[in-house]
Amino acid sequence: MGPVAVAQLAMAVSDAGALGSIGAAAISPAVLGAMLDDIARRTSAPICVNFLMPFLDREAVEVAARGARVVEFFYGSPNADLVDLVHAWGAIASWQIGSFGEARAAADAGADVVIAQGVEAGGHVRGTASLRELLPAVRAAIDVPVVAAGGIGSVEDVRSIMAAGADGVRIGTRFVASMESSAHPDYVDALLRASAHDTVLTKRFGFEWPNAPHRVLRSSVEHAEASPDGPIGQMLIGQVSVPVMRFSSMLPTRGASGNIAAMAHYAGMSVGEVTSVTTAAAIVAELAGGLSL
Repeated sequence: MGPVAVAQLAMAVSDAGALGSIGAAAISPAVLGAMLDDIARRTSAPICVNFLMPFLDREAVEVAARGARVVEFFYGSPNADLVDLVHAWGAIASWQIGSFGEARAAADAGADVVIAQGVEAGGHVRGTASLRELLPAVRAAIDVPVVAAGGIGSVEDVRSIMAAGADGVRIGTRFVASMESSAHPDYVDALLRASAHDTVLTKRFGFEWPNAPHRVLRSSVEHAEASPDGPIGQMLIGQVSVPVMRFSSMLPTRGASGNIAAMAHYAGMSVGEVTSVTTAAAIVAELAGGLSL
């Protein structure tokens, strides 16, 4: 979810009883520290900070471990040194994986939680197996809690995945269309019109991050392919406006302008469950109805 996973959304999810996550890729340690301090003043609920391994800043990991309850890593081989760093500050270490082998490696590295991501997931996708294939293999192989991710968007999905052995579920696409999300309105509208068949797994939006498969709305690929090379718009990051190149991996936030339709519209196969824009709390309450605790 990248810059859509902002503090406002994470706090709303956590205050509703789930675990909200901040996407920390490309956020400096100083900015992340200030963000976590502000969150601590506004809520006592736990927060997760998520890091993408190709863009990892070890100093930022330490900042996250000091200020968040959970620190999560994704898109890289499990690393025991990073897990130890998280543990040194008393936080929980989570690793999102896309294969059976990565799950074993994450558990061996000392991860407290493993997130099994199926190929149905939106955004960047690590593996090639469906969640229904991956989950039982991972569940049988490791003893740490396993959270299921990918294509989960309804109460029925939650109940089914929990019955299949998951200890919890990870939801992304539904929250892109929440009131607290920073997603551009045109991006949200595209999600509201889409179904699972309107998503595609591709490598097209790889300008800053090449050869990394990701699931997006097919319409955004088509619009990008029809656009000329070069910048297709601007993105406001903090107080700085930066160009958005054709096939940029950046998704459009409210601070984006230009050809929004040609920007990366990340979406999982649960996108058909996105039928309205509502609060994060309402989404949590709806989906929690599928849990048996």
